Amino acid sequence: MSKISTQEAFSEELNRVSALYQETTSQEMVKFYRPPQGKYSTQNLQMAKDLGYQTFSGVLLCRLVPGSAATHEEAFKKLTGRIHPGAIVLLHNTSSTNAEILDELLTKWEEMGYSFGSLDQLASKSA
Repeated sequence: MSKISTQEAFSEELNRVSALYQETTSQEMVKFYRPPQGKYSTQNLQMAKDLGYQTFSGVLLCRLVPGSAATHEEAFKKLTGRIHPGAIVLLHNTSSTNAEILDELLTKWEEMGYSFGSLDQLASKSA
């Protein structure tokens, strides 16, 4: 997405995703945009805004290589050490470790004073 330089191409890409989403779920897609891989240009952010999308960034991602031997302790330490207010946590299912630590991780974050909500809730707080 960050390499798309025209509004037309950018719009076409998002419209294609939106149509596929609607076809798959029978619901209209909410207009939230997260730059893939965290890569973006200010031009892309403006194009998303012009199309009515709200952009979210600052994603907390545990980059564990699929098939790697990352331990429960390594992943837990990495994620608890990097959490911050407003973080959007993205845990891919390519690592079984992410699933293994999820309950413990959410409990730890609650103990640290964090709460959880949807992007709709986060968007309404920032409006």
